[in-house]
Amino acid sequence: MALETRNPAFQSKAARDRFGGTATIDGLAVRRVPVAEPGTAPLTITGTVHITAVLLGIVLVSAWVGWRFVTVDAFGGIRVPGWVWIALVGALVLAVVTIFRPRSAHLTGPAYAVLEGLVLGAISHVFEATYDGIVLQAIVGTMGVAATMLVLYRSGRIRVTPRFTKGVIGATLGILLVYVFGWIASAFGADVRFWNEPTPLGILITLGIVVIAALNLVLDFHFIEQAEKAGVPRQWEWYFAFGLVLTLVWLYIELLRLLSLFYGRD
Repeated sequence: MALETRNPAFQSKAARDRFGGTATIDGLAVRRVPVAEPGTAPLTITGTVHITAVLLGIVLVSAWVGWRFVTVDAFGGIRVPGWVWIALVGALVLAVVTIFRPRSAHLTGPAYAVLEGLVLGAISHVFEATYDGIVLQAIVGTMGVAATMLVLYRSGRIRVTPRFTKGVIGATLGILLVYVFGWIASAFGADVRFWNEPTPLGILITLGIVVIAALNLVLDFHFIEQAEKAGVPRQWEWYFAFGLVLTLVWLYIELLRLLSLFYGRD
């Protein structure tokens, strides 16, 4: 027996080969993951929530450290240590490794949380130094959006259908391509990241990205619920918790950007 998942983070070729190949739902390639063997502990929503809380705790502690290493002088100059970029690259590498090697999540997940926390702390301090109070607003906003998405999902107001799933995944991949294009263009001296400008268009695009990030939370909730029902092995709790933290971090960063664009219009 296998559980089908439609989360794009669960579709790497290496994982498909290792855990049972692929299946197709309405033309969408999905992953199969194993179910627990008789006598072994299965995944639970409660267990996944507990691990998610642990990873978020690591992110927060690490973010506090990253925050303290950013300095602001008397003239408003902001200095970010160079190792933040190394931490960012490390976090990205660990995220990719976790996606392709799900069973390593109990090791790579906490390591990712440490590095991502350092980066988030530094980024948050930069935003806070520029726009006083923005970090607290972004944190409250992230918590509020996550709670709202959970309520809407649990109440059935948002239903995860094949069309909904393909739409969210397609939009997410589109956003990723736009990010990559912007980074590559910037490396060659061209600034095409118009979505970072405090214009009506920039705000509208960023708001759309926030919505897509929020809808990814719904996919995460849906898959975790499916995993519990199907009896996926308990060790996968780390992987699904990692995916949830990944989405929450993305949502927080996009809310920071959205709020900064509103501040920038003043």
